[in-house]
Amino acid sequence: MFWTSYLLAVLAIVLAWPVPVFLSRASWPARSPFTAMLLWQAIALAGGLSMIGAMLVYGLEPIGDNLIAGLRALAGMVLFNAPTTALGFWHIFALSAAALLLAHLVFTLLLTYYRIERQRRRHRELLSLLASPSADGTGTMVISHDSPVAYCLPGGARSVTVLSDGLMAALEPAELRAVLIHENAHLSQRHHLLLWAFAAWRQALPWLPTTRLAQESVNSLIEMLADDVALRTESKATLIKAIAIVASGPSGGMAAMAAPGLPAPHAHLSLTGLEAPSGAVSGSARTTVSRVSRLLSPQPPLPAAARGAVLAGCVLLLALPTALLVVPGLLG
Repeated sequence: MFWTSYLLAVLAIVLAWPVPVFLSRASWPARSPFTAMLLWQAIALAGGLSMIGAMLVYGLEPIGDNLIAGLRALAGMVLFNAPTTALGFWHIFALSAAALLLAHLVFTLLLTYYRIERQRRRHRELLSLLASPSADGTGTMVISHDSPVAYCLPGGARSVTVLSDGLMAALEPAELRAVLIHENAHLSQRHHLLLWAFAAWRQALPWLPTTRLAQESVNSLIEMLADDVALRTESKATLIKAIAIVASGPSGGMAAMAAPGLPAPHAHLSLTGLEAPSGAVSGSARTTVSRVSRLLSPQPPLPAAARGAVLAGCVLLLALPTALLVVPGLLG
């Protein structure tokens, strides 16, 4: 397993730094945001698997010819007091680091989910006091606020879209439909689950700059995906004007509302349930610029062959570390 651990380490480094940087600077994701979203997920999953796997395989190298044999030997040491003399200091250190990192990632994922649900519940309770149902009765709440505000609050059957009366007064009927379709697309496509995963990844590894790049890129891609749904029924001119009006409000239409006690839906608080990290406002502005530029200067989607190549790359990214870990003696 000597070469396996080093190859996994190299793969983890590549997926943690140059690949995300390159992808965040590429222009093609705006042409096929769904394909790019899949690639970001594959990078995150394969990177985490490679990072943990490299340490695990290195730690088990003295006691097994493959991962399964090494884990069995380790279980014997832990459960049946088998001799541990075969493991040196650095092997024990690597095994401990792998266990701690795995526990840290899982704990952060669960903690992020708990925080999201707690803040969404509080936000929903405040909306029940401070907002009123829309006249169209389509799961839309209206709150009294002069600034243009629009966001959605996931919650299964309790999911709602929240608009300010200032926004409704500023929009034409077609523009309002575009905003509602956009927000409903976030709910129907379960974008909050993606944001939860990438928010947890960033919180678990805040020292890794690429976690910020990944989260910002995913935020932008889900907006483009929702825009594409709105474009099925509304014109580009209508959607561009609606985006501009929503973005004209404080913090891009996501600022604190005047109603006392209602938390500010910072940068998709409604989707993630978490307040925006430092720099989220500027990130929201960049997303708005990207969305408008994409609509003003439309580019054709990636050719089917290119999309197929990216999808094949996603499969390869996930298959390579998995094969290195589970196929006995793949590299010796």
